[in-house]
Amino acid sequence: MRLLSFVTVDDDTASLRYGAAAHGGIVDLGARLAPRHPSLRSLCADPEGLALARHTLDGVARADFSLDEIVWRAPIGNAGKIWCIGVNYEDRNAEYRDQSKQPAYPSLFARAADSLVGHGQALVRPRVSTQLDYEGELVLVIGKRGRHISRERALEHVFGMTLANEGTVRDWLYHAKFNVTQGKNFDASGSIGPWIVTADELDPGAMHTIRTRVNGELRQEETTQRMIFDFSYLIAYLSTFATLHPGDLILTGTPTGAGARFDPPRWLVPGDVVEIESPNIGVLRNTVIDEV
Repeated sequence: MRLLSFVTVDDDTASLRYGAAAHGGIVDLGARLAPRHPSLRSLCADPEGLALARHTLDGVARADFSLDEIVWRAPIGNAGKIWCIGVNYEDRNAEYRDQSKQPAYPSLFARAADSLVGHGQALVRPRVSTQLDYEGELVLVIGKRGRHISRERALEHVFGMTLANEGTVRDWLYHAKFNVTQGKNFDASGSIGPWIVTADELDPGAMHTIRTRVNGELRQEETTQRMIFDFSYLIAYLSTFATLHPGDLILTGTPTGAGARFDPPRWLVPGDVVEIESPNIGVLRNTVIDEV
């Protein structure tokens, strides 16, 4: 299934809904599964939630909304922890040109939920910088609570996968000696979506491709075979010090080719269209605007 969160165009200030992309539009699962599951995160947390959602969807003959009638939101609107992995593809470390060795452990930081908008929503270049950059990434959505998870059992904790543009305000990464948090958490500087493809239809252990295009130009392309730390390692590593909960997100790293790595750098500007694509998931598309 392709599960998403949304509001309707005619009432975009209403409470967040969730549903499935099916029958050429959107089936409103939240309306059918409330109050047992008021949010997609709640559905993720139920061991029987996926079967319940599929059974419900099988009983629906047509979509409730067309795609033109909805505004996409981040699939997990109330995500708990949002873990982000840096420097996780071969050749990425060399992009830094600092002669450092390949990392022995993952580089890690966290993002706030309101730094990530949904599919079709605007990415905002902040007033204080012109250095807004893109980073296409595959995202794991946790569906099963765990601590000290073994690598052998790690993928059992994945509810599904989605995509992210882990947008970065580059000059704000260097405001402190050991801190990238500021440059990674500007409001609406990144995006996530369009939906979660559930693990019963998409094997997280298979090879996945990630691509980034800016205005149709391919900037990034890589496969998970060239990850330094694979999905099972990341889950096991994170769960060593933090309990993973349903609805937590793991952004698994970006390949080479971000705008900062060009000479001169190629920053995003208003009007740019950024597309993150993985054939097994879909396309996450956003347009850049300036902060008002």
